[in-house]
Amino acid sequence: MAKRKTTAAADNTPTLPEPTPVEQPIQTPTGAYSRFTDLDIHLFREGTHSKLYEKFGSHVVTHQGVVGTYFAVWAPSAKYVAIIGDFNGWDRGSAPMNVRWDSSGIWETFVPNIGNGETYKYFIVHEGGRELEKGDPYAHLWEVPPLTASRVWDTYYEWNDHEWMSTRAEKNGLNKPVSTYEVHMASWRRDPSNPERELTYGEIADALVPYVQEMGFTHVEFMPVMQYPYAPSWGYQVTGYYAPSSRFGHPQDFMRMVERLHQAGIGVILDWVPAHFPGDAHGLYEFDGTHLYEHPDPRKGYHPDWKSYIFNYGRPEVRSFLLSNAMFWLDRCHADGLRVDAVASMLYLDYSRNAGEWEPNIYGGRENLDAISLFKEINEAVYREFPDIQMVAEESTAFPGVSRPIYTGGLGFGMKWMMGWMNDTLRYFEREPINRKYHQNELTFSTIYGFSENYVLPLSHDEVVYGKHSLVSKMPGDEWQRFANLRLLYTYMFTHFGTKLLFMGGEFGQTSEWNFERSLDWHLLDFAPHKGIAECVKALNQLYRTEPAMYERSFSADGFQWIDTTDHENSVVTYLRRGEKPEETLIIALNMTPVPRPGYRMGVPSTGFYGEIFNSDKADFYGSGLLNAEPIHTEDAPMHGQPYALPVTLPPLAGVVLKWIE
Repeated sequence: MAKRKTTAAADNTPTLPEPTPVEQPIQTPTGAYSRFTDLDIHLFREGTHSKLYEKFGSHVVTHQGVVGTYFAVWAPSAKYVAIIGDFNGWDRGSAPMNVRWDSSGIWETFVPNIGNGETYKYFIVHEGGRELEKGDPYAHLWEVPPLTASRVWDTYYEWNDHEWMSTRAEKNGLNKPVSTYEVHMASWRRDPSNPERELTYGEIADALVPYVQEMGFTHVEFMPVMQYPYAPSWGYQVTGYYAPSSRFGHPQDFMRMVERLHQAGIGVILDWVPAHFPGDAHGLYEFDGTHLYEHPDPRKGYHPDWKSYIFNYGRPEVRSFLLSNAMFWLDRCHADGLRVDAVASMLYLDYSRNAGEWEPNIYGGRENLDAISLFKEINEAVYREFPDIQMVAEESTAFPGVSRPIYTGGLGFGMKWMMGWMNDTLRYFEREPINRKYHQNELTFSTIYGFSENYVLPLSHDEVVYGKHSLVSKMPGDEWQRFANLRLLYTYMFTHFGTKLLFMGGEFGQTSEWNFERSLDWHLLDFAPHKGIAECVKALNQLYRTEPAMYERSFSADGFQWIDTTDHENSVVTYLRRGEKPEETLIIALNMTPVPRPGYRMGVPSTGFYGEIFNSDKADFYGSGLLNAEPIHTEDAPMHGQPYALPVTLPPLAGVVLKWIE
């Protein structure tokens, strides 16, 4: 076979790191080199192996005094497997692999004199004669798309984020402020001199780290960084589960970006996609000529919405693959949490299926028992190994106990996205203010179920694509009112219980819908309305991080209390937030109409003076500047079930936050 051509874009390899030390090789009964012990094989076949990335894939090693690369791949239905690549001119016969003697279906070989940077695939011949060329499921580096081969690479990195890693429990805890900035790396910012060029990991870090610090977010959540071939999938169609995307650099470049965020005191959450994978010829689909990773029954193995394939969650070796993958990003890449995508699609056998298109479980129900047990095992394993991380579920149904401990019958996640809050809130804010009095329940309904889970309040990428418009474009009214409404929405979000997530661009009022093919409209920050939104978000992040009442009891009913939700006519809601100390209690009032309301009386729990510590109508925020500039004294008159009343000036389309002074 002729040598395969590569492009310059796919060969921007820096100076290669030295091969990393490896353990003493295991001598097999045939005398071949192996990294697998009997225990490894047992755990792999049991579905509980959590470190397969140390075994499978390609590893530069020294064997019998020769430096080369050890390869291992799982292909139980193959009758022949070989390594093909640039090193052998893609010759299918020059580097055959040996199948292990233990019926595990694992093929291994040692190829001398090749190392990091080498391009390769597995040539697999199925028992029935079908021939396939597959990338390595455990590869740490791939060619830059549209090329599809894997590359030999390691994950050796001398980390310098020890201070963060030793103290991150103080930043990730459920009683700590977690304000997350959701980022799509390819479109957050692009090269100003060449808008078609995506930035590298290093260039992203140069701009992102100081920006996130300035804006006051505590965490960054990256939409999938795992290797994906199709850009319009935004990363949610993964082919290389163990590799940061080569579009932006090499694994060590990615690790350095994570390290720089950590050094700046910023946590890193990664989107993780165990729900489905694409049918690309070089990927996991029909890997050895059979339904190896996907479920063979299309009722359980094919996803009609995404036209992709669903992992076989009941197959032990696949469970080990996914468990090890979750562990990989936390272990080798120092991620501080995983946001698990499309959890609902995994939990239900009838998800997005009509009657007759799904098969009930053994008890006649619609729950996917294999997926449920897998979630429990993964969450239990990663929290045991990394108790200071967070596993976050994107789950849109009322499945009980998603973020509750496994020992109480829950799935064991740390947090869950509050999709109901997002839908109700956006529906309310899209309404004209004159009509909001008829829909106040859309704001207050969240407390009916709000403490059944540990909720994240998401305003995510899903809300600003596919004709849904940007957040500011959803708001009614003229320009001033639209921006005032957006500031009011953010005030409600940040003062509501639960942690926070905001998609990039929302923090400065991006006016156009998100487009994954181009940069955000950073020039908008030159204009006062957008600059005002950014300043408002900065102030809200500062308020959130410095006021204990905003976060200490985010998931407890005793941390939140409505003061009054009955003033439908004026579309005003009032509530309080409590921390561990009574004097830290905050009073919040939201005026959902453009009518100023001076002297608005509301009940408060303590007598004395209250000072305004936040007002979304500040002139610096592009507001009208109607403030409560001086401390306000309570009136000795019970109101709203509270012992005292407080007369407050409520600006138009704005929220105010007050705190007891003395």
